[in-house]
Amino acid sequence: MTGPYRPGPPPGGRPVPSPGPRPGPPPAARPGPPPGTAPTEFEDARHPAVDAAVRAMANAEALSPADQIAQYEAAYETLRETLAGIDQA
Repeated sequence: MTGPYRPGPPPGGRPVPSPGPRPGPPPAARPGPPPGTAPTEFEDARHPAVDAAVRAMANAEALSPADQIAQYEAAYETLRETLAGIDQA
């Protein structure tokens, strides 16, 4: 080396990334337990309003985008009110 060290790309330009798939999880992978499995230790702690809101969000997939937004907003309000009620109890 003839001078002080300078961080940066190596002389000759930047390396060109190879074309191909980008790293990351497979498109269909989702975090969480496998579908159809429910935690057994919390079954007694379920709340009917929360369960209904979660089902409504899952069912919104079949709706048009405008209807999905309305469904998600209604589920959000239900969850917010339910959680606020739990905090006050």
